[in-house]
Amino acid sequence: MVKRLTIEKAQAVHVERKARGRSDPALIITSDQVATLESHILGKPHSTENAIKQLTQFSGKKVSFLTGLCLFDEKSQSHQYELSEYHVYFRALSQDEITQYIAIEQPLDCAGSFKCEGLGVCLFERMEGNDPNSLIGLPLILLSSFLRNAGVNPIDRSTNSL
Repeated sequence: MVKRLTIEKAQAVHVERKARGRSDPALIITSDQVATLESHILGKPHSTENAIKQLTQFSGKKVSFLTGLCLFDEKSQSHQYELSEYHVYFRALSQDEITQYIAIEQPLDCAGSFKCEGLGVCLFERMEGNDPNSLIGLPLILLSSFLRNAGVNPIDRSTNSL
């Protein structure tokens, strides 16, 4: 599902660029992410009640984040794709901690009901994976590799043209 959605997003951007008359070739970067607990896909909570339920379920458990990354090269009409996994191990959480955390950060639009770039890290025992940016939805180490494969070195301005 993650692969399909990630690649479909890239294709949709490509089609939209063509529809708008853009003929300059671009590198299109897309990603999509799902959170899973014990092989069940988790959605965004959208309400305080659902956020409390999610974080209560996560207490003392591992939640996995699967982030698909696609770099579509309009010039060659090819794409690079890879799935990046990142795991968050939640410590045992009290109901009071959960409700206070949700009241402070309001993570209702976040997969997993937390913001790792904020106080959400206080909920964790540890994190595990190759790129912590995967957790926020854009694996930058992998993206840098994709860009270099496409002839663009993110830190060398002389290579940054198609």
